[in-house]
This record gives sequence, structure tokens and C-alpha cells, in this order.
Amino acid sequence: MTALRDFQAAFGRRIRAGAGAPRPAGVPARRMAVYEELLFNNLRGFLDPCFPVCRACLGELRWARLCRRFFREWPSRTSWFREIPRDFVAWLDDARPARLPRWFAELARYEWAELAVELMDVGAPAADPAGDLVDGVPLVNPAALALAFEWPVHRIGPAFRPRRTAPVHLRVYRDRQDAVCFIELSPATARLLALLDGATSGRAAIERLAGELGRPADPAFVEFGRHNLEALRHSGVIVGERV
Repeated sequence: MTALRDFQAAFGRRIRAGAGAPRPAGVPARRMAVYEELLFNNLRGFLDPCFPVCRACLGELRWARLCRRFFREWPSRTSWFREIPRDFVAWLDDARPARLPRWFAELARYEWAELAVELMDVGAPAADPAGDLVDGVPLVNPAALALAFEWPVHRIGPAFRPRRTAPVHLRVYRDRQDAVCFIELSPATARLLALLDGATSGRAAIERLAGELGRPADPAFVEFGRHNLEALRHSGVIVGERV
């Protein structure tokens, strides 16, 4: 058993590190190369579709090197292949690979959010889609992520690479047709959404927001809040009034 465990450990090290680790005794070089390429290509099969903008921004060679380093260093603790992109995002935060753009880790998190929301296993809450969002209790779509970034990740691509930070609030959610959508929010609207906990009325959330902003909760501000709540309902971020 010891010999088998030693062989498996050596085999795994070679799979991850490639030529950076010795080939296990008795394994032909050609056969070993097949396993090395097969496993790495399988990993790429989960990373490439999830991070197309990251890949395009780095270029094929740098992207492949980054994936190879992740494959070598990543301490896999899950048997779910769909968790690999999430682990890649966490690894970027922890390892902070050198020579990457300063916005790269945030861009990766932004791209991963689409998969995360798509896979969320949540049921639709009981809500009146045409209900009163001000005096009633607005219910927020549970299939969603609230994201705040220092960089304008939703605009980054090969043709636009920002040099200065530009904080942005984004909401990633599944709409009524289960399509994943992205919406940019003002800081005030993002905070208003955060105050909607499923028990607070829209009016109470608007009044609290006014206090936090140092403004009176006068009719004009309440109307501002109503307009935002209605816009969020129209887009599918709010599903309706709690029933």
C-alpha cells in the first residue's frame, strides 16, 4: 500500500507540475504526456468558457501560463467541476500573481458571478408582482449577487484597459426567463436594495436611506425612492410586494 500511495503522489505531482516534477518510475514519457495534457485540457475546459474577457485581455500565451500555475498550486478540495471557476477566483485573491493588471482579479470575479447566479438553487418568493412597493414590503429577487468593485469591470476588454479606479456597484441576477442579467446601480440605489430585508417596507427603507444621506425624507425624496423601486421591479431585480 505504501508503494501505491507513493506512486500516486508522484503521479499527481507530475500531472500538476509537468516537467517541473520527476516522472514516476516505470511510466513511459509518451504515456505520461498524454495524462498531463488530458488533465490540463480538462481544467481549461472549465476556465476558458467562464473567463472569456480575462483570456482575451491576457492573450493566449499568458492565459495558458496563468492556468498552468493555477493547476500547479491550486489545492483542490471539491469534487464538483463547476466549483473550479470559483476556486480560480479565490486563488487569484490569495496568490496575487505578479505582472497581472491591477484590475484582473476583480474582472475574474465579475465574470464568475454569471456562472454563480446561473447555478443558484433558490425558489421564487411569494410576491404580488403588481403590489405596492412603498407602503408594502418589497421582495428582492433571491437569485442575485450584489457586487462592488474598485474598477469598471463591466467595461473592461481588449479595447479598454483602465488606468485609474472608478468604483462601480453591479447587480447580477436571473430574470423571469432565467436569463442572467447585469445592471449598474448608483451607490444610493445599491444601498436602498441592501436595506430591503424582506420585512422592511419600501417607505421605511427610503426614510432610512434619507437619514444616512443626511437628507430629509420629504415627498421629493420618497418619490425618488419610488421611482427607483419601480425601475428595479421592471428589470426583475425586485419581484414584487410580499404577500
